[in-house]
Amino acid sequence: MAASGRAIARTIAVIVLVVAATALPAPARAAVALDGATMTWPWIIPFAGLLLTIALGPLLFASVWHHHYGKFAAFWALLALAPIAVVHGVPAAGAALVHAVLGEYLSFIVLLFALYTVAGGILVTGTLRGTPAINFTMLAFGTLIASVVGTTGAAMILIRPMIRANAGRRHNTHVIVFFIILVANVGGALTPLGDPPLFVGFLRGIDFFWTARHIWLQTILMAGAVLVIFFVLDLVLSRREDVRREDEAPTGRLRVSGLVNLPLIAGIIGVILMSAVWRPGLVLSILGTQVALQDVARDGMLMVIALLSLWLTRDEHRAANGFTFEPIREVAILFAGIFIAVVPVLAMLQAGRAGLFAILLEAVTRGDGSPHQVAYFWLTGLLSAFLDNAPTYLVFFELAGGDPQALMGPLAGTLAGISMGAVYMGALTYIGNAPNFMVYAIAQERGIRMPSFFGYLFWASLVLVPLFLLLTLLPITPILEFD
Repeated sequence: MAASGRAIARTIAVIVLVVAATALPAPARAAVALDGATMTWPWIIPFAGLLLTIALGPLLFASVWHHHYGKFAAFWALLALAPIAVVHGVPAAGAALVHAVLGEYLSFIVLLFALYTVAGGILVTGTLRGTPAINFTMLAFGTLIASVVGTTGAAMILIRPMIRANAGRRHNTHVIVFFIILVANVGGALTPLGDPPLFVGFLRGIDFFWTARHIWLQTILMAGAVLVIFFVLDLVLSRREDVRREDEAPTGRLRVSGLVNLPLIAGIIGVILMSAVWRPGLVLSILGTQVALQDVARDGMLMVIALLSLWLTRDEHRAANGFTFEPIREVAILFAGIFIAVVPVLAMLQAGRAGLFAILLEAVTRGDGSPHQVAYFWLTGLLSAFLDNAPTYLVFFELAGGDPQALMGPLAGTLAGISMGAVYMGALTYIGNAPNFMVYAIAQERGIRMPSFFGYLFWASLVLVPLFLLLTLLPITPILEFD
């Protein structure tokens, strides 16, 4: 744990040094905006290469990958920045790096780190048997609380008890796959705290309870259908195992320790709400990236809350929880690479019809110029699965006009489609949503043989894609209701 802590400290130190270096007094230089309309397919190579490396590394060269994944991420990130420096100049590359780190990545990872650290201090003990009924109940509970404590918080509270409950079963991989789908994704669809893309929308002016009011029924239908599928599958698999041995293991009384972290979770919620209400109007421009005082204050207070959790939680509680910094370290490093390597891809998407992705983006607009809600749902979702759902949400949010009042009013169906696509389809891959990769890393640490990147994509698609089709066709969904 100490080694992982030092590694996290080094990672944070590098980010701080990069940010500090860019903030030092320098000749005034205008940030050069990347012209996505002039970019062709070679600009996609670093991002595609990083995704393929993440997908194939653990499968083809597991030992090398687990020891050097940071170097792979750094290589592809540098390969994305180097052409920007050559074509547009070093200042433009520096501006792109600063925007990726300060404008997109930093708030994203700070919130995840705070939720991961605080939730990791809550210890649930007791002897649980991984029966279909117990597994169903734990998944339903995790799905229920995910919009309150965040998908990261809910996943970190429950993943280890879930793994312990199913440790004696021959078939337990499917439990973690459904856990990722439900607790790390679908359950977070109702509030900005629940899932990072909704947090991005909240920062752009969407009301805190907008998604809860508009897509609650769709979320219940999605979660309910996935839970039923899981229960049937788990029941079938459990009957092939040694049920008698499971029955001999008594279920002990559950006990929750580390309760000091509950008010800290409330503090995280309060800090996020504060950042939306408190608008002092002070903005610092760093190489063209606007950094608002309330955002700096929010991220700083979230880090303080995380440090308070580390200080106030008894070490034995975290030790019993198997808490280490390695999963969040892996997420922090890989997603830093993703946020940097995706810069050219996002520029090409933002170029609209003038860019390489014109065919995709034209699909979200009807012939009369009005938005096509179903297309917004599917394109936001499918790209979220591979580009990470937070920046993808932002791209389509801006593509739909970027006006929060219009999107919550006349364009409510479009916003609903973007929100559901980003959250629900973020469950299709390990990199679609950051908590997915954390759960994957923890399960791997605990000896569960998780599917490869493409294996997980296959099984998640098998469960979810038919439900997405039904969601598109059901007349009660806002996607069609506002047409």
